[in-house]
Amino acid sequence: MASEPVYVIVGGGLAGAKAAQTLREEGFAGRIVLVSQEHERPYERPPLSKGFLLGDEPAAKAYVHENGWYETHGVELRLGVAATGLDLAAHEVALADGSVLPYRRLLLATGAYPRRLDVPGADLEGVRYLRTMGDSCALRDDLAGGGKRVVVVGAGWIGLETAAAARTYGNDVTIIEPEPTPLYRPLGPELGAVFGDLHRRHGVDLRTSTGVARITGSGGRVHAVTTDGGAEIPADLVVVGVGVRPATGLAESAGLTVADGVVTDRSLRTSDRDVFAAGDVAASDNPLLRRRIRVEHWANALHGGPAAAQAMLGRDVVYAPVPYFFTDQYDLGMEYSGAAGPGGYDDVVYRGSVDDLEFVAFWLAEGRVVAGMNVNVWDVTPAVQHLIRSRTVVDRDRLADPRVPFGEVS
Repeated sequence: MASEPVYVIVGGGLAGAKAAQTLREEGFAGRIVLVSQEHERPYERPPLSKGFLLGDEPAAKAYVHENGWYETHGVELRLGVAATGLDLAAHEVALADGSVLPYRRLLLATGAYPRRLDVPGADLEGVRYLRTMGDSCALRDDLAGGGKRVVVVGAGWIGLETAAAARTYGNDVTIIEPEPTPLYRPLGPELGAVFGDLHRRHGVDLRTSTGVARITGSGGRVHAVTTDGGAEIPADLVVVGVGVRPATGLAESAGLTVADGVVTDRSLRTSDRDVFAAGDVAASDNPLLRRRIRVEHWANALHGGPAAAQAMLGRDVVYAPVPYFFTDQYDLGMEYSGAAGPGGYDDVVYRGSVDDLEFVAFWLAEGRVVAGMNVNVWDVTPAVQHLIRSRTVVDRDRLADPRVPFGEVS
C-alpha cells in the first residue's frame, strides 16, 4: 500500500470528474489520478443524444471542466488507457500500458456500455450505437443531410431522442420496440403511450410489441431490417438503443460484490472498505426508496461522484437521492423524479392537459406519490420531490387540481 495519500478514480465521465473536483474543494492535498480509456477529457453524455447530436450545441459545452482545469488543480489525467486489474490486498490498479497505480482510496466510476443487438447482420456497416462523443459525431454526420431511411431499435430514452433528432434532420424513421409502448419499463403503459403518440404525430413509424429477427445487407452495408413478424423495413442506417450493462468487469475480477452493478452501502462504499463506486456502475442502498437501486442518468453521476468523494475523505455520507432525469424531444421537454414502472404503482393522476402536452403526472402507490413527471411545466421539480420524500398520503382530487398548491394536496 502506498505511504503517500493517493486517490485513484477509474472512469473519466461526469461522476469521476466531479469526484476529483470535490476532493480538491474539500481540501485533499494528496495525489489524484483519474484513469479513462477514452481519449477525451471528461464530458457529460446527455448532449450526445440531444443538443450536440442536433447540431445546436458545440462539443465544448459537453466537457465537465474547461481545458487546463485538471493541470491547474493537480489532477493527473491518464487518458486512452484502460484499467485491467485490481489487487485489493496490495491496493494497486494495473493499467493496459503496463503501469501500476498504488492507491489509498479508489473510486470505481466505470459507467456502462451499450447492450449489443444479437441478431444476424448486427455487424454490418451502418449499424450504430450511441455512447461516446465519437459515436455522436459519426451519427450526426449520418443524419445531418436528411433523406435517409433510419431504423431505430429500442424505444427507450436514447432511441427516442435519436429518433427525434433523425426526424428533425428530415429523415424517414421507423422505431421497433418489443414492449407494448415506448418507455414501458421506466414509465409504464400510460405515459409510454404519450411518447408513442408524440412520435407518431411527428411522422415516425412506431412498431411496438415487435422485435428484430435479422439485419440484411448489400456489399457489407445494411440494407434492411426484418422484424420477428416477417416484415422487411428498408434501412440506410440502423441505430440500436436497447439499454446498457454496467461495466463491472474490473470489480468482479477483484472479488468485489456485484449484483447488476457494483454493490455499495448508503455511503457508496463497496464490499472493500477502501473502494467506492458511483454513477452508472453503482448499485447502491437507497434508504429513501428502501431498496438497492442502480440509476443510469445524469443527475446520479452529478451528485454521486461528489458524495463518493466525501465518503472517501471519511465524512459521514448518506446518499439517498430521488432519482431524476430529463429529456427533450421535438416540442416536448420533461423532467422525471422518482422510481415507478409496471408493478411499482397502482394509480396515475394528471394535473393539466395531456392533449396539449402541458401537465404533471403523478404515480401513486397506496395513496403516496412515488414518482412525478412534469411535461412542459417548469420549476416544480423541488415540490414533486418533496412529495416523494414526505411519503404523505395525498388526496387524489386535490393533487389533480392546478389551483391547489403542491403543499396542500394531502
